[in-house]
Amino acid sequence: MCRYAMTAYKPHYACFNCRKTFKRRLMGDIKRGEAAVFEAKCPQCAALMANMGLDFESPKKEDVKKWEHIKTLYSVGIGFYSCGCSGPGYIPNSKEKLIEYFEELKHSYLKNLDFWRSRIEPADKQEKEKDYQRNWYELGRVSSKSKKETITNQEGINYWLERVKEIETKIGLIK
Repeated sequence: MCRYAMTAYKPHYACFNCRKTFKRRLMGDIKRGEAAVFEAKCPQCAALMANMGLDFESPKKEDVKKWEHIKTLYSVGIGFYSCGCSGPGYIPNSKEKLIEYFEELKHSYLKNLDFWRSRIEPADKQEKEKDYQRNWYELGRVSSKSKKETITNQEGINYWLERVKEIETKIGLIK
């Protein structure tokens, strides 16, 4: 629940088969102290429904093209999640924009990968301190390790290679 809101928002569930949406109560609305959400089945076809988030606005049932795009967004992990105050952030509105968005992400991940491939690992405590002061942002993006622990280049390379692989998988799902 948004700290500025007076009521709890309910998640929106979508059935891509029937092109219908429903709001579902949170478990906490029924049993105090439990935050789990019910597994939602479509009342019409009994298929599992997709949790689209709090800020989802469904297209008209007849707009098959928009429903297909929403289904694609969901399949690659993009939903309409926020507390309702600031909105869900950027949501590409077409297949082309979605691919462009993921290509830009991939490009930024490859730039991060280049950093880790060219970084000179610190050999002693003094070099490690300098490395942290100079590269704290890049180091923090890869690990939550404390300043005292060294992150190896291989750890950084592995991290960004995994992110690139995830994005390439998502792009493959779209095409």
